[in-house]
Amino acid sequence: SSRSGSRCLDPRPRPFFVLCPAGMSNQVLAVLPYGDAASAAFVASPMPRAASAVQGLAAHGSATAASVTAASALQRPGVWSSGSGVAVGLALSLAAVRRARRSNRRPATAVAMRAVAEKEPATATEQAEEARPVFPFAAIVGQSEMKLALILNVIDPKIGGVMILGDRGTGKTTTIRALVDLLPEIETVADDPYNSSPTEFDNMSDEVRNRKAGNEELPIALKKVPMIDLPLGATEDRVCGTIDIEKALTQGKKAFEPGLLARANRGILYVDEVNLLDDHLVDVLLDSAAGGWNTVEREGISVRHPAKFILVGSGNPEEGELRPQLLDRFGMHAMIRTERDPELRVQIVEGCQQFADDPKGYRAQYAGDNQEFANQIIVARSKLNSVTISPEIRRRISEVCSDLNVDGLRGDIVTNRAARAFCAFDGRTEVTDEDVKKVVTLCLRHRLRKDVLDTMDNGDKVMKAYEAAFEE
Repeated sequence: SSRSGSRCLDPRPRPFFVLCPAGMSNQVLAVLPYGDAASAAFVASPMPRAASAVQGLAAHGSATAASVTAASALQRPGVWSSGSGVAVGLALSLAAVRRARRSNRRPATAVAMRAVAEKEPATATEQAEEARPVFPFAAIVGQSEMKLALILNVIDPKIGGVMILGDRGTGKTTTIRALVDLLPEIETVADDPYNSSPTEFDNMSDEVRNRKAGNEELPIALKKVPMIDLPLGATEDRVCGTIDIEKALTQGKKAFEPGLLARANRGILYVDEVNLLDDHLVDVLLDSAAGGWNTVEREGISVRHPAKFILVGSGNPEEGELRPQLLDRFGMHAMIRTERDPELRVQIVEGCQQFADDPKGYRAQYAGDNQEFANQIIVARSKLNSVTISPEIRRRISEVCSDLNVDGLRGDIVTNRAARAFCAFDGRTEVTDEDVKKVVTLCLRHRLRKDVLDTMDNGDKVMKAYEAAFEE
């Protein structure tokens, strides 16, 4: 302004006032930060004509005034009014000195902040490990039935997921979350929010299908199979997706904001305490699990996107029963019981203590074993289509299901798929009776009709029917 003099910038991107006498552009009397209290006082009051201001700044060693030269800072001289005294100039110059001293401390902080900002961002895996270290899958003691069910579902997602029920404190949630280290990478369309496959037509969203039909070159990105948590308190809008409020308010457009089902497509959807899930969310999961697609009709939006995921649930049967419709949607059912062997219990306690004391170091001990599991899963997925099962074994599987009075044919289908997945995981291409024996209990235990007068465990019933059909 005409009263405060020309404005300039110091080496940091902050505007300053440079004050000089009228007609003397080569003489700097004061340099004040724009917006500072002292500069506001200069603007509001008549400026001193005396050179005492510059003497006061020099006496106090103001680096700010010395760093700004008239040649580089001044564009035009200011216009000073007359009648002001030397005292005003000294007082205001001292205020500028205090401000300059405070600002001199800031560059170190600013440089540190810039260094942090310019630091290379951490990868998603590193951020996840720092936020919540995961117990290594290979370090889990016992619970072979649960671990086998999870691995087989990763090898063949069409098995339909796994329901894990058991006593509290038996490591159900820990084991499920540890599975993230074994998940392989999949090809996805880079700019698609639904993890659409660039090659598999059934796993493409409608938008990607249209782009593919138009011969557009799709950007491809490798992405680890996602594992999404579905909290019990989630709303239906958050699960299914809803209108994007931000775009509606800022741009006036109706846009769809994908929900958890979209993020879980081609991945794993985990529900802890699934037996306590609200009924309306159970209905949503049933609809998506039945067709593999999620349809949203609300607020003038009609969206349909793929939602094919591995449904994994855990819970304690003492806390509540699971709806039969949802239980039947789980391909496998693992029952977890508390370990009774004292030696194994001590081993579990020691492992938990070591992980709590040094999570990164403990994970490093089992990194090789985890990688071996992951490589074995990748190989099994690649050779799954080449695994064959003889008609005789198929007939005997159906005989077991018939003897157990299993409703529907889902039990037959899942048992065949699980036997092929186990055979591929074992590195073979021909299913044997032993492969069926390993998985038949997991596939049929939860499909038997309940009899309140029968005290025999469902797993024992399945094994008895297997022995009658396969060992006759």
